[in-house]
Amino acid sequence: MAKIDELKTILAGILEVDTGDFNESTELLGALPEFDSMAVVGVITALEESFGIDVADDDIDATIFETVGSLLEYIEQATA
Repeated sequence: MAKIDELKTILAGILEVDTGDFNESTELLGALPEFDSMAVVGVITALEESFGIDVADDDIDATIFETVGSLLEYIEQATA
């Protein structure tokens, strides 16, 4: 499964929204009411489990969660 598809599956499960139309420019934090602080925690946990990464507290920044693309870029860097 491509990373973007896996990310969309994660987001769909946590946010309980249809992510079928999501692409890299889809805005998340601040654009979706479902994407609140609890959702951020859930996404971080799911990313760690799904992609085998460790998200350090120092890495957590609102810019990572701005769009699907920015989140995907973080995943790409963390798994490189």
